[in-house]
Amino acid sequence: MFSEQIELRGHIIDSLILPKVLDEILGRGGNFRILEVRIGQERTDPSFARIEVSGPSPEIMDDLVRRLRLHGAELVCEADVQLAPAPAEGVFPEDFYVTTNQQTFIHFNGRWVEVRPAIMDSGIAVDRGPQTATALKFCDVRKGMEFVVGHRGVRVVPHQRSTARTDAFEFMASNISSEKPKSAVIREMAEEFRKAKRAGGKVLVVGGPAIVHTGAGEHLEKLIAWGYVDLLFAGNALAAHDIEHALYGTSLGVYLREGAVAEEGHENHMRAINTIRAAGGIAAAVAKGVLRQGVMYQCVRQKTGFVLAGSIRDDGPLPEVITDALEAQRAMRAQLVGVTHALMMGTMLHSIAVGNMLPASVKTICVDINPSVVTKLADRGTFQAIGLVTDLEPFLRELTGFVGGPVKEVKADAPVAALPA
Repeated sequence: MFSEQIELRGHIIDSLILPKVLDEILGRGGNFRILEVRIGQERTDPSFARIEVSGPSPEIMDDLVRRLRLHGAELVCEADVQLAPAPAEGVFPEDFYVTTNQQTFIHFNGRWVEVRPAIMDSGIAVDRGPQTATALKFCDVRKGMEFVVGHRGVRVVPHQRSTARTDAFEFMASNISSEKPKSAVIREMAEEFRKAKRAGGKVLVVGGPAIVHTGAGEHLEKLIAWGYVDLLFAGNALAAHDIEHALYGTSLGVYLREGAVAEEGHENHMRAINTIRAAGGIAAAVAKGVLRQGVMYQCVRQKTGFVLAGSIRDDGPLPEVITDALEAQRAMRAQLVGVTHALMMGTMLHSIAVGNMLPASVKTICVDINPSVVTKLADRGTFQAIGLVTDLEPFLRELTGFVGGPVKEVKADAPVAALPA
């Protein structure tokens, strides 16, 4: 038998990390012997376990260690990471380490270095000079860059559930179905947003055109005007139909208040796009008094950052829309620094895309009338996402009602990630 000793630290009992590790060992053909366990006496106290893991072959042991690292397991005798150069532009070396959205560290030159940003489906580039570790996508790989290969010397710190009974997000963290009471959940969401702003956090909204189509746009405008939205990610459609409604009172040619189809209303979104293009863009249209209301108007007025990512189905598009998908990815990732909360509404594709960019530490809420959207978001790696199955207009109407008014000015330092012991 071949064996290694691993250690687990943190809230490994109430986060179910310890039983998951033991199940993983047995399920993969290994055995274990618990050498030491220390359980924290208070809810805030961390626990510790040292376990001897054994398997019938080196290959099984390598596979076991790789899988256990994803739960935060540390080898007692840790070696430095192995590095290999990228063979060509946009190509990782063979057996490159694929990141998750969990906080990750590498052991390099005898010390632990945090990998930034914490983003899934990337490789880890190591710069020997400043001794930094950076998660990079295929498009940012340059020939000769050194990347981590294999799993030796990599430590993953799994996201652990809060130990505070008053944590509103933990209250919501069970999978929410269409049959559960929504008002209580929305009230807790409002409190979570207030707490985030008091702590100096940043709130990201990822939105689809359904926000406008359902008549929920006016409520999102309030949240932006009140200072609860720091960043908006969307596509051409949300902005185009929001501006159509601001200029003509219609969305997809339908008057939202009356529900009646406007005469030749199918032309309105095209005329709205043309008006903005003629003005020189959304910000220019606001400055010139052409655009006087709506979600995009409030973003410009409140200096709320936004990134609009294009697609092949877009009309126009609006001047601010980034039509190169890779450039849109880069723009979004650059804006995500400091985001603590993400609210995703009425868009499956944008929610999944942005979810892939978020660290596991970002509290993520997905609201959609289609329950499969939440399921697909979690299945594609954004496991921290919780969901509310409902129509967007009553949801945002209640949320703004519970929020109640503008954010008070709060000065706070951004949280600093803790390094492993």
